[in-house]
Amino acid sequence: MLKELSVFDSILDMLLWDVMIVAAWHIVVFIACVKLPLSTFDASKGRYQPMMWEKGGRWYKDKLKINLWKDHLPQHIGKGGFSKEHFTGVSLEYLDQFILETCRGEWMHLSNCLCAVVMLLLNPLFPGLLFAFLILLGNLPFAMIQRYNRFRIQTVRRKIIRDQAALQKAQKEEDTNTVAV
Repeated sequence: MLKELSVFDSILDMLLWDVMIVAAWHIVVFIACVKLPLSTFDASKGRYQPMMWEKGGRWYKDKLKINLWKDHLPQHIGKGGFSKEHFTGVSLEYLDQFILETCRGEWMHLSNCLCAVVMLLLNPLFPGLLFAFLILLGNLPFAMIQRYNRFRIQTVRRKIIRDQAALQKAQKEEDTNTVAV
């Protein structure tokens, strides 16, 4: 009975350490996400650019059916943050800030996924796989949502730029016609 107790105690100790490591990792990544310079989350950087296989976000929609489940997941909205539920602004500045926040969210969730590797290295096979799976399950869907939303927002941004350019061109032509008359 004492042998069973010591094995049980060691399993509980391992699980407790794992939970503390995962929690500490996530807290450090969150703090880094808030403290890092905004240039870290520049959407023009390669890591935030669409991959060919993503097809501008259509892959998430067609293959993962992201529209069926993305709105059922919780979202964290920091003080003064952006909510996908309250997409109210249509200015380029607002869209640029929203795009930056999707990059920040993606960076945070993918950085948290690295903790899965740590769990695999620190634990025996089964607990390592279990913790790695849970970490990935708790972060990858959110990173995918960030990418998908960013591609959609960038499409809206490009449309606004096109519309503004067309409006300016029409105004120039109208001004030219008015001066000519």
